[in-house]
Amino acid sequence: MNKASLTLDPAFRIGAVDPRVRGSFVEHLGRCVYGGIYEPDHPGADEDGFRTDVLDLTRELGVSTVRYPGGNFVSGYQWEDGIGPRAERPHRLDLAWKTLETNEVGVDEFAAWCRKAGVEPMMAVNLGTRGVQEAAALVEYCNHPAGTYWSDLRAKYGAKDPHDIKIWCLGNEMDGPWQIAHKTARDYGILANQTAKAMRLVDPDLELVACGSSGRKMPTFGSWEAEVLEHTYEVVDYVSLHSYYRPSNGDFASFLASGVDMDAMIESVIATCDYVKAKTRSKKSINLSYDEWNVWYHVPGDEREWVTGPSLFEDQYSLADAVVVGSLLNSLLRRADRVTMACFAQLVNVIAPITTVAGGPAYRQSTFHPMRLAFQYGTGSTLRVEPTGPQVDTPDFGPVPQLDCTATLDEENGAAAVFAVNRSLTEPLLVEVDVRALKDARAVEHIALSGEDRDAANTAEQPDRVAPRVQDAPVVEDGKLRFELAPMSYNVVRLATAR
Repeated sequence: MNKASLTLDPAFRIGAVDPRVRGSFVEHLGRCVYGGIYEPDHPGADEDGFRTDVLDLTRELGVSTVRYPGGNFVSGYQWEDGIGPRAERPHRLDLAWKTLETNEVGVDEFAAWCRKAGVEPMMAVNLGTRGVQEAAALVEYCNHPAGTYWSDLRAKYGAKDPHDIKIWCLGNEMDGPWQIAHKTARDYGILANQTAKAMRLVDPDLELVACGSSGRKMPTFGSWEAEVLEHTYEVVDYVSLHSYYRPSNGDFASFLASGVDMDAMIESVIATCDYVKAKTRSKKSINLSYDEWNVWYHVPGDEREWVTGPSLFEDQYSLADAVVVGSLLNSLLRRADRVTMACFAQLVNVIAPITTVAGGPAYRQSTFHPMRLAFQYGTGSTLRVEPTGPQVDTPDFGPVPQLDCTATLDEENGAAAVFAVNRSLTEPLLVEVDVRALKDARAVEHIALSGEDRDAANTAEQPDRVAPRVQDAPVVEDGKLRFELAPMSYNVVRLATAR
């Protein structure tokens, strides 16, 4: 059997894990809103029309923040359409996804849903077809206490207290030719700078995210971030990253190594941020908001249905997809010092860990499980680990480590966790972890997501076909923790330590 080894040492801390890396994304796309979080005719809907089973699963998943309302949708969105009496709200053509938007759910409803779900809202403004004035007005509507046109209108429509939304995205994927009114880096950078300044005049406590590249394969990747940040560096707090993955031509070896690409994107954007910091002689550092990431199979097309809530991009996720998602979570944790926000896309139905049946149940997709485990046990600080062991050959990335691993230490709660992915499709792996630097370390539990059928998936009829299983309890002997990883598996090994 192949063997790999690593060491856990509290001295090798990378950074504290920010709870905001447990974020998600709700866009007016497909059945994410209508038929997802909101289905007033559902037997389990609450008094506001929200599905309580989706709320329950969102809380179970451990989501911390939710980005809204897009996504591509936001670049043509008039937020004023979604406030006031529902019967008076206009129906609009959504040009981003070529559907009909009824505006039954808007900013007030979303804020109410966030309170019920126990999550922090992350709002995006339209910098495609709109700009400075509309963004500043939305901040005033959401955050100003009272005594102005927009804040008094919010109170009139039933929200007396401010929504107090602090995280704001300055547009979405403005580098993409598919984006409504997409812009050059220069034009976007200037507009984002002006918009940020106006928004901060309304509320100086905002945290702002500038649009980075919408993918590492974009021809402008790197140069886009550099030019945008030269215009915005002193007025924003984050730059965004987006990545989606799927196997190409049946190449599952490369697919399981998708985290290599995410690692490379993170390192490149950090380097670009720090280059602009040096060039502008700034004293602050820009952190990363990985606010769209996931496995995504369906490719957007040019269909025009002009209906509300059609079934779009409802991928059925397999065991292999869940293992890749686990590896991507490892990549995010690995740079906890700079990746301080992240949002998997999306929460419900659309490339999502939660799927609903209209009028029926909601169930957990396979990808729900690595997210829940990483969110629950990836707390405290990330530790730098340097695994040694065998490699796996991949067509896209060349030789990559068979073991993809990261670890966290939560001293306050006396807990540590090792997050381990076996990237091999066929070979098991024995892992040995030196834990002598962790005082009184003892093994608690080994949880694994694995199986012989990489295409196995959950359905409404078989909602638990792919689910994590508790393995034989590992032990610590002579300061070494040993456990075995099945081929193509995602694993969490929990330890208890002295507080």
